Amino acid sequence: MVGLDSFDRYYDPALKRRNLESALRAADRFALVEGDVRDTALVKQVCSENAFDAVLHLAALAGVRASIGEAQEYFSVNVQGSIGLLDAARDSNVGNFVFASSSSVYGASEASAFVETDPCDRPLAPYPASKRAVELLGHSYHHLHGLSFTGLRFFSVYGPRCRPDLMQHQLLTSIAHGRTIELFGGDLRRDFTFIDDIVAGVLSAIDRPLGYELVNLGRGEPVALGEFIQTLEQLSGARAHLRNAPKPSADARHTCADIGKARRLLDYAPATSLKDGLRKLWEWYSSGE
Repeated sequence: MVGLDSFDRYYDPALKRRNLESALRAADRFALVEGDVRDTALVKQVCSENAFDAVLHLAALAGVRASIGEAQEYFSVNVQGSIGLLDAARDSNVGNFVFASSSSVYGASEASAFVETDPCDRPLAPYPASKRAVELLGHSYHHLHGLSFTGLRFFSVYGPRCRPDLMQHQLLTSIAHGRTIELFGGDLRRDFTFIDDIVAGVLSAIDRPLGYELVNLGRGEPVALGEFIQTLEQLSGARAHLRNAPKPSADARHTCADIGKARRLLDYAPATSLKDGLRKLWEWYSSGE
C-alpha cells in the first residue's frame, strides 16, 4: 500500500503526520510518498512503479464554506488533480478507481432521502461543484477507457481524528475548554455517519469493481444538530458554549442518505449509533491522543 500526501496547510500538517504514525510503523505494508496530486509526473511514476489493483482517491481541498471565493484553487486541486490521477490509473491498467465524493453534491435538495439518481446540478459552493465534476469525469473514463469508477458520497462523517475546522471538533473544544463558538443554523438536520462505518463501505468498494456507480455512504437516519450537541454534552458532563448565527447560504438545510444501493452493491450495514459514536469521539478527544 502506498499513500500520497502533500500535507497541505489547510490545517496543521503536524496533526496529519501524527495521524499517520501508526501506518508508518507498519513499514512492511505501507509506504508514504510526499507530493502534490497535481504533480502529474509524480503521480504517473507512483502508479507505473507499483502495479496497483485499486486507487482510493481521497485527495482534495476540503470544506464547503472555505471554498467560497476560492473556486480556482479548489478546481485546481480537486478537478485537475483528479484528471492526472485518472490518467495515471488508465495508463497503468488499474483495476478499480474509488473516489471520495460528498453528500454536498445534492445541493439544497428537499427530498426526504437523497437517492443517487436525484439531480445534482445545483451545487451551493465550489467544493461540491468540484466533487460533482469528478463524478462526471469518472463516467467519461469508464465509457472511453473501461476504467471501473465508484464515487462514494460521504454523509457528515464524524469520529476520532476529525479535522479541527469541523463542527464536531469545535464542539469538543468548546465543551472541554469553555470556548464560545458560533453555531450556524441550529435547526439543521444531518445524516451523521461514524467513521468506522464509512471505512467499512470504502473497503468494500475497493474490493468490488462495479463498472461505473455512484453510491451513498450514510446512516440513513438524520439527526437534529441540537440532538447531536445534547448527546455530546451528556456524555462529557459539560456544556458547549454557543453563539447562534444564521445558516450560511452554502449549507443545505438537511441531509439524509438513501443507503439501499450501498446495501445491495457493497453489503454496507452501518452499525454505530449516534450515542456510541459520540462516546468514542469524546473518549478520543479527552485522551489527548
